[in-house]
Amino acid sequence: MLRISELKLPLGHPPQAIETAIHHRLGLPAGDVLSWAVAKRSHDARRKAAILMVYSVDVTVRDEAAVLARFADDNHVRVAPDTEYRLKARAPEPLNALRPVVIGAGPCGLFAGLILAQMGFKPIILDRGKVVRERTKDTWALWRRSELNPESNVQFGEGGAGTFSDGKLYSQIKDPLHLGRKVLEEFVKAGAPEEILTEAHPHIGTFRLVTMVESMRETIEALGGEYRWQHRVDEIDVETAADGSRRIRGLKLSTGDYLEADRVVLAVGHSARDTFQMLYDQGVHIEAKPFSIGVRIEHPQSWMDRARFGTHAGHPDLGAADYSLSHHCKDGRTVYSFCMCPGGTVVAATSEPGRVVTNGMSQYSRNERNANSGFVVGIDPERDYPGHPLAGIEFQRKWESLAYVAGGSTYAAPAQKVGDFLAGRASTDLGEVAPSYKPGITMTDLSACLPAFAVEAMREALPVFGRQIAGYDHPDVLLTGVETRTSSPIRITRGKDFQSLNTAGLFPAGEGAGYAGGILSAAVDGIKVAEAVAAAYAA
Repeated sequence: MLRISELKLPLGHPPQAIETAIHHRLGLPAGDVLSWAVAKRSHDARRKAAILMVYSVDVTVRDEAAVLARFADDNHVRVAPDTEYRLKARAPEPLNALRPVVIGAGPCGLFAGLILAQMGFKPIILDRGKVVRERTKDTWALWRRSELNPESNVQFGEGGAGTFSDGKLYSQIKDPLHLGRKVLEEFVKAGAPEEILTEAHPHIGTFRLVTMVESMRETIEALGGEYRWQHRVDEIDVETAADGSRRIRGLKLSTGDYLEADRVVLAVGHSARDTFQMLYDQGVHIEAKPFSIGVRIEHPQSWMDRARFGTHAGHPDLGAADYSLSHHCKDGRTVYSFCMCPGGTVVAATSEPGRVVTNGMSQYSRNERNANSGFVVGIDPERDYPGHPLAGIEFQRKWESLAYVAGGSTYAAPAQKVGDFLAGRASTDLGEVAPSYKPGITMTDLSACLPAFAVEAMREALPVFGRQIAGYDHPDVLLTGVETRTSSPIRITRGKDFQSLNTAGLFPAGEGAGYAGGILSAAVDGIKVAEAVAAAYAA
């Protein structure tokens, strides 16, 4: 099978135009093309007056060798990659060893558990939170009534932080083994629309993610896996040998139980701060890692659609417009858009009392009034929070606590119009942009809850982005703070065998361990770590 990439057609083309373009591209008569299927679809809107649809197409032809020979110098006609996933191992029967344990039921833990279950290892999956339906009720309690449950919220519980997000299923990670395809195929089996297999920027949305993680839980349980909810890991039991080497032997749980375990996947997510402290206190090797801080920026989605698509705004093949922006400041810092949510809402994402954290979310339809995105500044340990591996956590907490106070100490979020932010004055009223954040906002001056260097960098970047997207820096555009959980502030460093550098049997994984950023990359890392756990059984 061949793959043709960069096959371009005008927006609104008839379906048969793809097949015609294949024949023209390969210079073959109709009878020599036996079958074809779209592998990937995207659009090119750089010229708003002439937007193009861009396809990668897998094609079966009568004489593949002859076609490849003719196109030997054309990188856009190649053999189609083999994307089929094959299990790397099978558990012995019986498994005369302790079952593997996965801590965390977010995307990384979910796929680590699924792959281990498919290989026959019958994993035990622990999560400090609740099943997704109960967790959803707790999350809505914060959004509607300002009631926070520190163990069941946007960050903790079945599905992880990705459940209450845009459900973006794309990443910039290198994926030579096509593990991302395995992730998408499992999501489709669990109820995701098949179009995620072909869209260049697939997404699902919260409501569909809820039912999908339930379906995948049922699959894992049917394969012998076991879930234990509201089981926080409060301590790891580490055995130290005479030569100083360390190995995990068990887990002490919040229930008071002790779980014997010698192969543990640590997939706790980027907000398990008490777990990070516990691991550090017990000598697990941890390093500080860069992350970003800033706000959520909201525009009416109609503004973005017009700015990106011109007269084609609203075309069904384009959907809601998104964007990706970056600016390198005079002082060396980078300001960029993060986790852009077309047609979505800004949501409360704190997991600790007395702190305000924002994030973005949208449903599959992406039909809410506003577009929102993180508008954040990159920071790094040496420059901004030096001296301790966990200093980034305290840095986050400082600004989240100030945001809580600036919002009125009720979990309302501090907000400011762009015009006022640029002028250095507090906002007292709203303009054309209506806020979407629940449980509410307080108009104020965001400089009270952001580092001065971040404020300076954001003020420099706003007019730059405004020149790239018309209306981006409109005076009435709304900023809501603070965004601090862009990624984990630590890395639980691992070796080539995916185990902790100094604690054998502990497999740090996913976003919380500093090895992923988003649903897809976390899920892919979960697969890699599951394979490493299986290899450890065979060693």
